[in-house]
Amino acid sequence: MDWLILISSGALEAVWATALSASKGFRRWRPALLFVVSMIASMAGLAVAMVTIPTGTAYAVWVGIGAVLTVLLSAIRREERITWARAGLLMLLVGCVVGLKAVS
Repeated sequence: MDWLILISSGALEAVWATALSASKGFRRWRPALLFVVSMIASMAGLAVAMVTIPTGTAYAVWVGIGAVLTVLLSAIRREERITWARAGLLMLLVGCVVGLKAVS
């Protein structure tokens, strides 16, 4: 259950990072509000998961999931291009996250 909370919190990290960018320096209130709500939920989920998952592993998984999903969201929104090199590195990052889960 804690791993599910951690994965969800990592996904919320991508939401708040994307909302922060969309808020244009907190000048747009809807994305700014989404940023605040999703950031609080993401941090709370990380804190809950860290009760049973080692801190280093939990943080690495949380950041890895958030980073990969943030790049994918940016690509979907056509703000970034995913090159072959980026795709390979993102797959490597996902592999490392899965590996951390496997050895924990």
